[in-house]
Amino acid sequence: MKYLIAGLGNIGPEYHETRHNIGFMVVDALAKSAGISFSDGRYGFTATLPVKGRQLLLLKPSTYMNLSGNAVRYWLQKENIPLENLLVVVDDLALPFGTLRLKGKGSDAGHNGLKHIAATLGTQAYARLRFGIGNDFPRGGQIDYVLGHFTEDERSLLPQRLETAGEIVKSFCLAGIDITMNQFNKK
Repeated sequence: MKYLIAGLGNIGPEYHETRHNIGFMVVDALAKSAGISFSDGRYGFTATLPVKGRQLLLLKPSTYMNLSGNAVRYWLQKENIPLENLLVVVDDLALPFGTLRLKGKGSDAGHNGLKHIAATLGTQAYARLRFGIGNDFPRGGQIDYVLGHFTEDERSLLPQRLETAGEIVKSFCLAGIDITMNQFNKK
């Protein structure tokens, strides 16, 4: 069985390890822990992670956040992966830093990457793992905040939160969304 794990972010050194790129950071951490590397392909960078008989195609779209749907649709079709085996990893301003929430479907909550994926796929019925980045910014400062870097305190907690996000991704593929939500969403 194949799964597409799409970690959202923006390409380019100026966006490296910014809050908006937490999706990239989650799939990077998964690849690093498995000793695999990404290769440059159409619409993004991919790596194949085998997990207990399942093939997880890790994707970092190279389309920029606002056009993420193009990459997700391309790789779903190219690899013949069903929609229910798609998991999008994304930053979420509405959740406190480090909070992880898995959902089977839902609104884009104003997130342009999710908005484009829903528009491109024609549905919002796909799984997403929301990684809380907090919202500690002044009025009108949202763009600078999401494109900014984590604080020292947040950076010290990131490795553990990235590891937990990786566990959620693997559980989604092995145990299914319901069991995984019950196990991890209450933490």
